[in-house]
Amino acid sequence: MENIATKVKITKAPSSKLSSVDFSNLTFGKVFTDHMMVCDYKDGSWQTPEIVPYGPLQMYPSAKVFHYGQAVFEGMKAYKDDDDKIWLFRPEQNFERINKSSKRLAIPEFPKGHFFNGLEELLKLDREWIQKGLGNSMYLRPFVIATEAGVSASTSTEYKFMILCSPAQSYYSGEVRVKVSEDYSRAADGGVGFAKAAGNYGAQFFPTDIANSEGYQQIIWTDANTHEYLEEAGTMNLFFRIGDTLVTAPTSDRILDGVTRKSIIDLAKDANIDVEIRRIKVSELIEAANAGELKEIFGSGTATVVTPILGFGYKGKKYELPTIEDSYAKSFKDQLLKIQYNKAEDKFGWRYEVK
Repeated sequence: MENIATKVKITKAPSSKLSSVDFSNLTFGKVFTDHMMVCDYKDGSWQTPEIVPYGPLQMYPSAKVFHYGQAVFEGMKAYKDDDDKIWLFRPEQNFERINKSSKRLAIPEFPKGHFFNGLEELLKLDREWIQKGLGNSMYLRPFVIATEAGVSASTSTEYKFMILCSPAQSYYSGEVRVKVSEDYSRAADGGVGFAKAAGNYGAQFFPTDIANSEGYQQIIWTDANTHEYLEEAGTMNLFFRIGDTLVTAPTSDRILDGVTRKSIIDLAKDANIDVEIRRIKVSELIEAANAGELKEIFGSGTATVVTPILGFGYKGKKYELPTIEDSYAKSFKDQLLKIQYNKAEDKFGWRYEVK
């Protein structure tokens, strides 16, 4: 991948928190490494990226992010193989998507050299935080917020791009069941559903809390127009195995173009599994479940990788999925992990070494 060299200013933390971290008992997204990357946009351009000790920000309460929601983010992971080499998984996709999200929210696009050089220097500085072993990783959170002070309803003239690093284990543990939404939608036509905009996730919390109170861990969102079509889950793209065919909804201005999603589609096609990328009605899901043809539902995402869904609820009725030997979800997860941790051939060229 062609890269553009960018100077990165580095200020090291006076001491490390590493020895105080219990890596066998991590809560996802709660522990952060010693450093973070920061880059400001002002006077019409992005400034020199900096790596500084992790710590609080000082901002005016009138910063526009607090009032008009100009904020987008990404989710990535770094992995360490048995030889202590650090790998990223398809980082170009994340770079392109955060700029796609930024453009939709009228945020200036971030330079490629700033992104990759800043990220690599950050990972090299905090490399001891990345634990070896399948399931262990470093979750990376690039994000951009509007920082101009002022409450006029207009785009900001100042922004802050940051990358945080958080050591991680498996995101979901335990059984996962979902509720098919009858009333709420994640996004609408012409909206910002395809972008990783902060507001998309904030709007999900209330209906997800309702689902949680009913015993479900997530929601399967339905389309805003009719609530007849299945779209995606709260933090995951979705796949349905009907017979031996893998079905997933097409990306659109409502559905996130997930990096793990497109990787699974490529793996499935490479294995000669029939893949259908099309709209799926709730009624089709119910019919397939009643006929015994619905073999699997699973979610995909950077944090989750692949998460099997054991059952779903709709209109007060609960449906349980069978336990099967030849699970697509397990196969895809195993293949992805082996590629990500440099334990298998990467015929697709997805791995990116941090040198």
